[in-house]
Formats: sequence, C-alpha cells, structure tokens
Amino acid sequence: MATKETAAAKDLPAKDLPLVAGIDGSDASLCALDWAVDEARRHGARLRVVYASLWERYEGRIADQDSALTAEALAEERVVALAQRRALERAPGLEVAAEVVPDEAVNALLAEAYDAAALVIGPSGHTTLAGLLLGSVSLTVAGRAHCPVIVVRGEQPAVQGEHRRIVVGVGDPAEAPAALRFALREGAARGCEVAAVRAWRHPARQSVEHYPLPSDATVSREEAAARELSDLLREPHEEFPEVVVRPTTLEGPAHRLLVEHSRTADLLVVGATRRHRALGFQLGRVSHTALHRAACPVAVVPHH
Repeated sequence: MATKETAAAKDLPAKDLPLVAGIDGSDASLCALDWAVDEARRHGARLRVVYASLWERYEGRIADQDSALTAEALAEERVVALAQRRALERAPGLEVAAEVVPDEAVNALLAEAYDAAALVIGPSGHTTLAGLLLGSVSLTVAGRAHCPVIVVRGEQPAVQGEHRRIVVGVGDPAEAPAALRFALREGAARGCEVAAVRAWRHPARQSVEHYPLPSDATVSREEAAARELSDLLREPHEEFPEVVVRPTTLEGPAHRLLVEHSRTADLLVVGATRRHRALGFQLGRVSHTALHRAACPVAVVPHH
C-alpha cells in the first residue's frame, strides 16, 4: 500500500500509515466514522474508509438470495460514496480514500490492521441492552488486530470529547508502556489530561468481598502500586511532557474501577498482549469488560 508522510511526527504510533475506519452502513458505524474523521484531523493523518461487503454474515443479516449481484454492488458503492462525502463535509481538506472490500468483516479488518496506524469501528452489536454488549465483529477484531483498535461506544458527551479527560489502565508491566504512550499521544493531540489508573488488591479481598481493617500489608501493597505506576509512567511522560498526568492507585478489581472511571472520560485505553497463537492475542478480563461496559470509546492497544 502506498504511504505518505503526515504533518505530525509523533502523534500516531506509525505516522506514515492511515487511520482506518470500518463501516457497515449502520448508525453506529457512521458515529464511529465521525469519530475517526475527528481523530485523523487531530493527528494530521490520512483516513481510509473500508466497507466489508460480507459484513452481514457476522451479525445474522444474510442478504436476500434472490437479490441481483449488480444491485448489491451498487448498494455497497453507495454506502462507501456517502461515507466519503460525510467525512469530507465534516473535515474539508482531509485526505480520504474509501473502498468496498469483498470479504467478511473480520478478515477484511484484520488484513487492514497490518497497514493501519489504528482501526476505528463501531460496536456492531444488535441487542436489546441499549448498546451495552458488543457485537462479534468488534470483539474479534479488538482481540486479534495487530494495531490499536478503537471501538466507538458510550454516551454522546464522551464520544464528542466533552469531558476533556483520558483514562488509561496501567496493569501488566509488559502491556503498560504501549497503552501509556497511546494515551499520552492522545492527551497531547487533544490538549487534555490523562488519568493513569493502577489497581491493587488487599490479600484479604482477593477471595472475599469485605473491607479489611488497615494493616501493614495494606500500606505495603498501596505503596508498591504507587511505586510501580511511577516507574511505568517515567519514560512515556518524558516523551510527552506537555501532558498533565494524574497517577491514581485504587484498591479494587481493575475491570470495575476502569468502567467506573470511564463515566467521566472521552477515551478509555487498555493494553493487550500479543500471544503466539493461531488467533493472535486474546483479550483479558479488563479489556473484555471495558469493551462491553465502558461509558466511552475504548482503545485496545496491543503489546508486541
């Protein structure tokens, strides 16, 4: 794929690669497209819009077998053309390419991930729970892509960036650096603060749900969490010193704490480790819960 140098040298992890938005013609995917347009403009990046023509199979929406292939092709091209026009109307002058990819959604988006700075997609879920749960396309792509995946979900104030706050979960030391750098890049591009949240557990609460009395073990665990967080933040913050970072250590399950903090955030960033398996890296409990329950868009950032 041909590439082009962008204006902002350190804004995106791979500055010469486009931001890719996956669409399916639904309202949720158009909301994700708008988010991707703003993100591309924010970072001075190119935008590539992709429509996977077999998307319906993953959500149980099999096309009418009697439909003419030419009619289907025209409908797909129309979706792409309207998406490109929508992007250009939202951000005149933005470099936008749009294409129909003749493949199933997961295969198409995972292939795009190899030549993308990041993938932006909607929840793709069709449930009765008001968007709380995630569709199979989004969940699979977030769990297997080799670039950051942003699933645009949550309340409108968060999607529109009104909170002026990014939350990043700082867990596994192997995953944390990539997630932290992504979060601080976003903070620098948006001019907003970043809350770096590290959870810790008192030994007595790892198996029972009650509040233990303060003890030396409590103080020791909390101090260790604060020390580890400070160490993990040092290098990323040196790279983006202009960003206001608020280190936060909290006692409790990480997945619950991050979902709670997402209520006042514009973006929740979580890490994921790439494992050498046929299906690529898998989502841990924190990432899985965030994708299903967060009140704002979620970025899953892989550690290679």
